[in-house]
Amino acid sequence: MSQRRQFLEKSLKSITGLTLLPALNTFANAVSGSQPAQKEKWKLRFAVASDGHYGQPNTEYASFYTDLIEWLEQDHQQHKLDFVIINGDLVHDRPDLLVEVRDKYLKKLPVPFYTLPGNHDFADTALWKKVFGYEDKYTLSFGDVGLVLANTASPTGTYVCPDNTFLKKALEEFKTKSLVFVVLHIAPHQWLPEEDKIFLNCPETMDLLHAYPNIKAVFHGHDHSLDAVRYTKNLPHFFDSHFGGNWGTAYKGYRIVEVNNANQIFTYQVNASQNPTLNSTKL
Repeated sequence: MSQRRQFLEKSLKSITGLTLLPALNTFANAVSGSQPAQKEKWKLRFAVASDGHYGQPNTEYASFYTDLIEWLEQDHQQHKLDFVIINGDLVHDRPDLLVEVRDKYLKKLPVPFYTLPGNHDFADTALWKKVFGYEDKYTLSFGDVGLVLANTASPTGTYVCPDNTFLKKALEEFKTKSLVFVVLHIAPHQWLPEEDKIFLNCPETMDLLHAYPNIKAVFHGHDHSLDAVRYTKNLPHFFDSHFGGNWGTAYKGYRIVEVNNANQIFTYQVNASQNPTLNSTKL
């Protein structure tokens, strides 16, 4: 217990230029709680969602995607999104369904979307490029903000460290940018001993992430039960719960990331499905 408590206490700290905000409860066109600086004109505003698990037996996987598209459309109407990232496990062990996910759901988003494979997508680089038009590792550039996205799973579903040669090249190309975000489905670090079957242990990757001070945050999916932040040194790793699947947080949602003109970063988790009672205990 003491080890976990120390970890939780450490996870509550903040770093310069980045603000952690509490989860928001949203439904229909209403927002419960207050968002940061509602009238702020954001330089960049995007959503990160993960783990749709389309095709998982005995789940309402079609509804999960329909709900996500509706939630993100409403968010865009109210506050404007620049793009959406779907960070892994788009499908559940059914790579043949990736085209259906793309055409039936993701193409309905009102903004561009970018995807990464997860361990349940069972997709290689060639398939990912065929379906989405880009490989399973790539970069995005928005003025002085850069994003580096890399795959952490093999086509058979095993966990693999990201391509560090690619990461090094991308981070070097972005080293003059003010802000860089990295997106990896599976975290490359194990915070607790029992997480050896949940996360990866990629010391070379971690050395790279810590070597570039303009990397301001890393975003992960994969563990449906996590929806907050963990730290390696002073680098925050944010999780976004899940919007599909049959396990994890009681609610389904996504994470918002906002960058203002002063390069301040605001991020918060959205409780989109509105169905949990938080911190409930029965004795």
